[in-house]
Amino acid sequence: MTISNSFECEVGGRSLIIDTGKLAGQASGAVTVRYGDTVVLVTVCTSDKPREGIDFLPLTVDYEERLYAAGKIPGGFIRREGRPSQEATLACRLTDRPLRPLLPKGWRNDIQLIATVLSADQENDPDTLAVIGSSAALSISEVPFGGPVSAVHIGYIDGELILNPTLAQMESSQIDLVVASTKQAIAMIEAGAGEISEDIVIQAIEFGHKANQDIIKLQEQLQQACGKSKKEAPISKINPEVVSAISPIVNGSLAQALSQSEKSQRGQELRKLQQELIEGLGDSFPEQEIISAFDAKVRDEIRTTILDKAKRIDGRSLTDVRPISCEIGLLPRTHGSALFTRGLTQVLTIATLGSTNMEQQLDGLGIEETKRFIHHYNFPPFSSGEVSRMGSPGRREIGHGALAERAITPVLPKDEDFPYTIRLVSEILSSSGSTSMASVCASSLSLMDAGIPTKAAVAGIAMGLVTNDKGDYAILTDIEGIEDAYGDMDFKVAGTNKGITALQLDTKLKGISLEILENSLNQAKEARLFILEKMGQTISSSRPEISPYAPQMYKIMINPDKIGSVIGTGGKTIRSITAETKVTIDINNDGTVIIGSPDEKAARRAIEIIENLTKEVEVGSIYTGKVTRVLDFGAMVEILPGKEGLVHISELAEYRVPKVEDVAKIGDEITVKVISIDNLGRINLSRRAVFEKLSQMPGASVTDSPSTDYPFKRRGVRSPQHPSKNSRNR
Repeated sequence: MTISNSFECEVGGRSLIIDTGKLAGQASGAVTVRYGDTVVLVTVCTSDKPREGIDFLPLTVDYEERLYAAGKIPGGFIRREGRPSQEATLACRLTDRPLRPLLPKGWRNDIQLIATVLSADQENDPDTLAVIGSSAALSISEVPFGGPVSAVHIGYIDGELILNPTLAQMESSQIDLVVASTKQAIAMIEAGAGEISEDIVIQAIEFGHKANQDIIKLQEQLQQACGKSKKEAPISKINPEVVSAISPIVNGSLAQALSQSEKSQRGQELRKLQQELIEGLGDSFPEQEIISAFDAKVRDEIRTTILDKAKRIDGRSLTDVRPISCEIGLLPRTHGSALFTRGLTQVLTIATLGSTNMEQQLDGLGIEETKRFIHHYNFPPFSSGEVSRMGSPGRREIGHGALAERAITPVLPKDEDFPYTIRLVSEILSSSGSTSMASVCASSLSLMDAGIPTKAAVAGIAMGLVTNDKGDYAILTDIEGIEDAYGDMDFKVAGTNKGITALQLDTKLKGISLEILENSLNQAKEARLFILEKMGQTISSSRPEISPYAPQMYKIMINPDKIGSVIGTGGKTIRSITAETKVTIDINNDGTVIIGSPDEKAARRAIEIIENLTKEVEVGSIYTGKVTRVLDFGAMVEILPGKEGLVHISELAEYRVPKVEDVAKIGDEITVKVISIDNLGRINLSRRAVFEKLSQMPGASVTDSPSTDYPFKRRGVRSPQHPSKNSRNR
């Protein structure tokens, strides 16, 4: 019989409870983490034998969202969970990134972590519980692990830092920061922010790091009480004999190969040098040992040059940004397009506008059900000069797309001011370091080219780090691909002239100090402002008009009580309007109606139909209607859709009409005036009153109805009486 153990501490005024021994007893390590009414089960299993022929840590992290956790049934025909949602994929990455550097580099046994959300109270985010649970499960398993690790959310509301704010509180927070840390240092950062200063970000990181310490102590108690004996961690060593053998061959020639400014030429020279070593020493040493020793030599050469000479392999100083070029309006029929190039990294981003009914429907555990701004990131194999399979986006693509989306969101116009769904697609055309931050720059330019009224331009930069055993370190601005591969940190920082909008920190070390983070942020700010200045030389603010190929949105208000009249029974009426006019119609509960169409005439027709459906008949108003029935004593006339009135035979003309059919037949259009509405809502009309009015006002013409004033005249939100011109300067 298994023994259940429970460990508890207080975090942010709420209890965090870690249980083990009750569930999933056959796993190498299994815990449940509860915070509020959110519960996550995390298990770890490892294979008995190591994989052969691999040179990486085979760690897999899966995050399973179960919609029953929030009392929901999945949508779609199958009614069960399918492929992971974007949020689930991001939670996988959030869990993987702080743990991977703390596992032995030479470990080749498969490790699988599975975090299953069993209960979600929609107040406490389960993503950080997955990090805590994974660390706890590894801590009590036989896998050697350099943790524990903890993670918390930090908010900034009304000038105050808040630990683990609820999902509802986060809606009004100026920052959504996740800090993962060990006992000694910061292991991972992920953040979105509303143009927050570097000083506040550092305070928030320090605040989160301190909060993590209580949770780390709790995991240490768990490990002491329930932990298994750890397996011996394999030591990954380079054969010193191979190093001695290759050193005299590569010394001098290696530095020359690395000094090539072109990435392709540099790679070619390195491959050539490696092949020479294999051919010359292949009889004495295994090929893999030669490759490993050569790779270590390349790494040492790059890092030593940076630390000792403050110089990088492409000749730049530590703070230099690669050459930048920006272009907009490249594609003639898209709504907006921009090309951003930084060194060999090149991104083309396309903006597309759609009606609000094109919002993405979310089928997840969060409180949001739709999303009106979407950014997608595509990384084809040709961008790195490789041959590879094309398929669905992987976790990396989803993660990079979400990071750029998070960076751009704070500068977008509010829904009520700009009622569009916005989709950006970043196509990576060439990759050599920080394509995600180049996507931020290209996205900002593309939005402005599309005429979307953003608050400010957003730029991004990736910062690197090189350290040594003596405690020396160098921070690199705008890291190239090879510096990312052989460096210790990838710290992405995006923001405006005013402040930071997104952060993402990954490290290959066991953690980063606050001092390094603060210096990195300040160095990143200088680079960001430099890039924003370059972008501003191409386009400094959004175009005054949206693209003529984008749908124009017309906004009118109707009485909320009349919404049913527009929709009709089972949606029959609104379907008939869209079928006739080919427009999109979105109706909010407050009576706001958004009509979208690239054809102004079609939009005006839809507006006319909706207004007629929702107008109140007023005594004294004049309408042109159609005769629907002929009676002995008069004619029934439909003056508005679904609203009929009676024209008595005595009101059909200025003279005595012997027979109704003499002046009014079914299908005839006649102009009438409303003379009364009785207490039962019956409408009495007069054609004679119209003739009398015309005779008193010679030359006057009869209009169908009084004009309506449309107060909404903004960019992209048009008044049907005062449309903006579609022309714009490309």
